[in-house]
Amino acid sequence: MTKSPIFISGTGTGAGKTIVSAIITEALHADYWKPVQCGFEDGTDSLHVKNIISNSESKIYDEVYKLKLASSPHIAAREENITISIENIYAHYLHLSIANPQLIIEGAGGIMVPLNENEFVIDLIEKLNAGVILVSRNYLGSINHSLLTAHVCRQRKINVLGWIFNDLFMQYEDEIVQWSGFKKIASVPYTANVSKEFICEQAMFIKEKLVHSIKAAVSQNNTAKAFDVPLIFETAGKQL
Repeated sequence: MTKSPIFISGTGTGAGKTIVSAIITEALHADYWKPVQCGFEDGTDSLHVKNIISNSESKIYDEVYKLKLASSPHIAAREENITISIENIYAHYLHLSIANPQLIIEGAGGIMVPLNENEFVIDLIEKLNAGVILVSRNYLGSINHSLLTAHVCRQRKINVLGWIFNDLFMQYEDEIVQWSGFKKIASVPYTANVSKEFICEQAMFIKEKLVHSIKAAVSQNNTAKAFDVPLIFETAGKQL
């Protein structure tokens, strides 16, 4: 059976998906792929991940759609007379997964961001049969945004591995975990300097809990198999 990737989504743009993707990529020595990039005046997320991971095993794959306008993907594509195709992204995924099934896929924005006139990021997740890690940045209003995201995932029966939080705000993490029913994998502390050292440190902290979450998902749902990884690891764990 084809193993499924881990898809990094979240409550919206600016939630911290790219840094979390880098940490998970480093922790698992997985490959990284962001199929849809909207806006790259300050560089792409793929380039950013490449610059802040340290292991020599991970590969960073090119985008399928690299769009100039920093906006919702369907609007950015429309500006360039392009239609984003989930089938095209999936065909690329099948090719990439042959080389390494350990693939971290970063989504664009939140799960209900339109990719074209009819389909959303969540439709891509379903097509990929991906396990999902939800990223939530703690701020006033994040409970609502996080619970809406969780609600849609439950409605669509998405295989959610858990939450990764960042940017502490009151006790919002505990509230979101309790109300959503999805467990917390980790919380990434604020740093003004997202360095290779920071990513490595956080990768060590997160590794054991991450692997446990993957194994739990595999045991609960055979279609959610993501990685062949041992159960025991040495453990050590921006405003994103």
